[in-house]
Amino acid sequence: MFSSQNKKVDLIYTLYKDKRTVFRLKDVALLLGETTFTPLNLSLNYFVRTGKLQNPRKGIYCKPDCNKEELACRVFTPSYISLEYVLQQAGVVFQYDSRITSVSYLSREIEIENQTFSFRKIKNELLVATQGIERQETGVNIATPERALLDMLYLNGEMYFDNLNPLNLRKIEQILPVYQSKILEERVEKLIKNYGLK
Repeated sequence: MFSSQNKKVDLIYTLYKDKRTVFRLKDVALLLGETTFTPLNLSLNYFVRTGKLQNPRKGIYCKPDCNKEELACRVFTPSYISLEYVLQQAGVVFQYDSRITSVSYLSREIEIENQTFSFRKIKNELLVATQGIERQETGVNIATPERALLDMLYLNGEMYFDNLNPLNLRKIEQILPVYQSKILEERVEKLIKNYGLK
């Protein structure tokens, strides 16, 4: 009993010490060097019952007040935050949208604890291309505003944007070839002409 209690203390201490706030079962196993998931799962569920961890979705465990961006990147893997969320944060679009928008291998909209997470499907080759994606220590993958703009144009077609001043044209031109899309190139060219992007 004593060693089992020690393992539980080690588990919660290790998780709370980690910079990340959201974990999948395999993340916890790697952190602790565990190879058997069943006892680990039982311990995690114990901490969910006692309020030290949350279990917002099957196989995902969070510290209380977890980082919502981190959660967005763990719900469906691989994925990265992009589209309206990034463009709103950068000041490219002004209309407020409370959703955290991401691109992934499927299209879904889910709600977890009053936060809406919206996922748009994109081709696998684009999903794994790292140009214009920033990876943070916590495991958050987030598009630069330039990549988010290209994702929007690629997925939605021609669009109106409120303010293109925060964008760097050179970065857009560097990321654009990843999409291998003549239509997208034409949309970007039209955008540059219409907005006088430099």
